[in-house]
Amino acid sequence: MPESPPLYDVAIIGGGYVGVPLATTFAEAGRRVLLVDIHPGLIAALNEGTSHIEDVSSERLGDLVRNGSLVATTDYELIKQAHAVLIALPTPLSKQREPDLTAIERAATSLAPVLQPGQVVVLESTTWPGTTREVLQPILEEGSGLKAGEDFHLAMSPERVDPGREDWTTKTTPKVVGGINEASTKAAAEVYRGALDTVYEVSTPEAAELTKLLENIYRSVNIALVNELAQLTDRMGIDVWEVVDAAATKPFGFMSFKPGPGLGGHCIPLDPFYLSWKAREFDFSTRFIELAGEINNNMPYFCRSVISQALNHGAQKSLSGSKVLVLGVAYKPDISDSRETPAEKLIHLLRNAGADVAYHDPHVPEFGDLASVALEPESYDCVAIVTNHSSIDYGDLVQRAQLVVDFRNATKGHEVDGKVWKL
Repeated sequence: MPESPPLYDVAIIGGGYVGVPLATTFAEAGRRVLLVDIHPGLIAALNEGTSHIEDVSSERLGDLVRNGSLVATTDYELIKQAHAVLIALPTPLSKQREPDLTAIERAATSLAPVLQPGQVVVLESTTWPGTTREVLQPILEEGSGLKAGEDFHLAMSPERVDPGREDWTTKTTPKVVGGINEASTKAAAEVYRGALDTVYEVSTPEAAELTKLLENIYRSVNIALVNELAQLTDRMGIDVWEVVDAAATKPFGFMSFKPGPGLGGHCIPLDPFYLSWKAREFDFSTRFIELAGEINNNMPYFCRSVISQALNHGAQKSLSGSKVLVLGVAYKPDISDSRETPAEKLIHLLRNAGADVAYHDPHVPEFGDLASVALEPESYDCVAIVTNHSSIDYGDLVQRAQLVVDFRNATKGHEVDGKVWKL
């Protein structure tokens, strides 16, 4: 008798910012999806059609759950019934800026005993070049008794999620795929072509891993460049925003990057250091990465200084004892994601300097030990714009506030001399 087809086309390990949009995209393409996570509460919510990810509405998720296209579980045994397994788990850095692959290693250890011949395994998590072959492959082979590239396919395809985007989604963003051999590359690419618009094949998982790091290193270095320029133009009395906008009129040879209070999100503040860590194995120093990290990490300190100067010269007040409203704590506009947000460091520095700090963010009701307050700018000595949410009326804000320090150029066109200070 012929073998019956697998019950699930794709099993996705990880029900977070990458896994849920990925699962939804495959299910909407008519694929049968199993979403696996270790947190029972999260799984129960997903199976009720309740989404915790902004990019996937509960209505959208609920339709897929109700028609049986998407099932969530904590049971790794069910992965036996899937054709492909995609691992989409977080890869944070330790306090010493070293890679923490704990989540991947634990998942691989749980996956290995249920791995079946012919299955396709793909790592989506951002990591250093060599992780798929040097970390994931040995765990899977030892725990399953199967040989990667022969008994099962193994590949790497780094996630490219940008929360809040509508122009480029999981479906429309080109997918880079590299396997440990040609057969693995082809098998993994075929899985993604079943749901995504564009798949780009590379020769190895190392090439795929480094592709993701290069993308974010490029952004980190260029943001550091304009952040350093912002500190220089502050001394020179030149408007850095005017300079960047003017340079952006050149139709070739220039790409616009904006300064700001520091890096945030799940990629740019972290990913470059995966490569700098790995480079030390080859007696190589990634100086651009380290320098960019140094400049970007210093921006909250510089921003605290700007607030202090604005209070001192603009209102004849000391930072110590002043009431400061931080406007926006999400790492970028119009989302609730506050991972690695520079607002956290800035609030800490302002508090240490003796300021009485509150925050307002229409997307983030709670942040650390604080809760978002009503937007009453007239009640504060200074309003610091850290995230430029589009729902805020910045003209009204400037009129009502006593003093505004704008780190995002959100008040462009509403500037008032002596009242609005900019990065």
